[in-house]
Amino acid sequence: MKLPPFTVHRPGSIADASRLLTDLGDDAAAYCGGTELLLAMKLGLASYEHLVDLKRVDGLRGITADGGAVRIGAAATHHEIETSAAVRARYPEMPAMISRVANLRVRSVGTLGGNLCFADPHSDPASFLMAVGATLVCQQGGTIRRVPAGGFLTGLYETALNPGELLVSVDLPARPDRTGISHLRMKLTERPVVTVTAQITRADRGEVSRARLIVGSVASVPFAADAAAAALAGATPADIDARVEACAGQAAAACAPRPDGDCSVDYVRHLVFVHSRQALLEAFAAAGAA
Repeated sequence: MKLPPFTVHRPGSIADASRLLTDLGDDAAAYCGGTELLLAMKLGLASYEHLVDLKRVDGLRGITADGGAVRIGAAATHHEIETSAAVRARYPEMPAMISRVANLRVRSVGTLGGNLCFADPHSDPASFLMAVGATLVCQQGGTIRRVPAGGFLTGLYETALNPGELLVSVDLPARPDRTGISHLRMKLTERPVVTVTAQITRADRGEVSRARLIVGSVASVPFAADAAAAALAGATPADIDARVEACAGQAAAACAPRPDGDCSVDYVRHLVFVHSRQALLEAFAAAGAA
């Protein structure tokens, strides 16, 4: 199927891109890699008379480190993240997660910002960024807004971006000492049906001091199983198995899978339980080795 006709605009700055998107309104969409947007247009699922190409916009690219923190430009490709020394040194789990996104062709041109802004519910990066406490930096003209990763996705293919506002960067905080992270996923086709990210920090004596568990790809937006993960506080190597079993069970019961025809709700909940249990145990072990 051929793409419908459209006009491409190539702004050189965030201010110009923001102005274009504001002026053109609902008739325009921003893109960088275009791996998801152009496919949706080709399939007739979306239609825009104007596309705003962000590839040449200053300030959207690059990956930089400041101490233990990392800034990833929204226009950084998956491949750039996958091969970044700065990311590998601070969050090696992220390149490992990114390396399983789609396929090599998509990772070579697709961008982290595009993935987040398209807001496909079957996404690996969203749950990972929520678990590690990332902040998404958004800008409209000269106004900058910082949005926690957990508040950026608001619904099915919907985000917290205001009209004319751009996602500029994704900021990962300095990683706490003795912190382990595990990201697991299962897919039946190219897109995952469940993604789970666990982050656990252990105190000096080895007990859990903080835990996070994020379940993605089963509902319209990732689910933060905060109540379940909080019950792990104080868990030790002696009781971690039983505590994790209970936590995974609570997360599976509390999530609300969205029927999509591929799996039954009960089966999705079973997948959430299995992957949550494994991710939490892996994160606990990694925290002890950190």
